[in-house]
Amino acid sequence: MTRWLDEAQHQTWLNLAQLLMRLPAALDRQLREDAGIPHAYYQILAMLSAEPDHNMRMTDLARVVGTTPSRLSHAVTSLEQRGWVERTACRWDKRGQLAQLTDDGMAYLETIAPGHVDEVRRLVFDHLSEADVACLGSMIDKLLPTLNQT
Repeated sequence: MTRWLDEAQHQTWLNLAQLLMRLPAALDRQLREDAGIPHAYYQILAMLSAEPDHNMRMTDLARVVGTTPSRLSHAVTSLEQRGWVERTACRWDKRGQLAQLTDDGMAYLETIAPGHVDEVRRLVFDHLSEADVACLGSMIDKLLPTLNQT
């Protein structure tokens, strides 16, 4: 038997679905206009920059940026052509590959990150109190594990 959403859940779900569609589109638009890259490429550069050696296994990178291995491979190819990422063989897994952020890639990320952070603040955090941010973080922490299992 289906457990239908009550009115409050239904309205919250509709609002969340709208947010999940409109926020990525707005971030993508800002990055394309200001930096000439889609949000997905920015996420790849940002995730690599956060790693101690600025590299990550391609399969792990696909998971953390929320894309398929084939889409990630296509994106990394484009980033390689720009000189921002290099692929290398994984030393501990002969079948695996690493994506490595280059010095030029890091320099480019450092150039475009301030504009992106400004947009994230404008669209999200400027509208939330510290308590709201803590609450949102707590909610996301509860929801992500279920999504990571799929």
